[in-house]
Amino acid sequence: MKSLCVFCGASAGNNPIYKEAATSFASLMTRAGIELIFGGGKVGLMGVLADTVLKHGGSVQGVIPEGLMDQEVGHPGLTKLHVVSTMHQRKELMYDLAEGFVALPGGFGTLDEFFEILTWSQLGLHKKPIGFLNVNGYFNHLLNHFELAVEEGFVSEKLLQSIIVEDNEELLLMRLSSNIIRI
Repeated sequence: MKSLCVFCGASAGNNPIYKEAATSFASLMTRAGIELIFGGGKVGLMGVLADTVLKHGGSVQGVIPEGLMDQEVGHPGLTKLHVVSTMHQRKELMYDLAEGFVALPGGFGTLDEFFEILTWSQLGLHKKPIGFLNVNGYFNHLLNHFELAVEEGFVSEKLLQSIIVEDNEELLLMRLSSNIIRI
């Protein structure tokens, strides 16, 4: 895997375990030579990820809408920062730059980006691996809802099984890397 798009919070959350996991995951990505693709922010877990990859000599590309740049949340020290007009353009460019996707803990923006990529997979628009780093059981309730959606006939079991879920950074990265489909 050459590049991985990570969706995560513009906040660091209340529990230091989230920052620790973001730091650990970013370090692991850098050691594996994987470029970080992310939302371009300097704040929260996004900033932690980017700063850690850069600190260890890795490559980071951020994609941020003009409106967020105007609010001065764009990370100034990235390998490359793409400034786009809209959130849709942000998601499209992150998709184009990445070979896979992972969500770390975050809020509505994190879930919005994750769900768009998951929906594109459901529609057959891509076969890139998608996963959750389930730090401290953060995504457990959401994963339970996914199972309910399968039981009630709204989501296919195949789609649910395609989502890689791990609470261990190394296992997650290994499983994502082994699911790369080169086109």
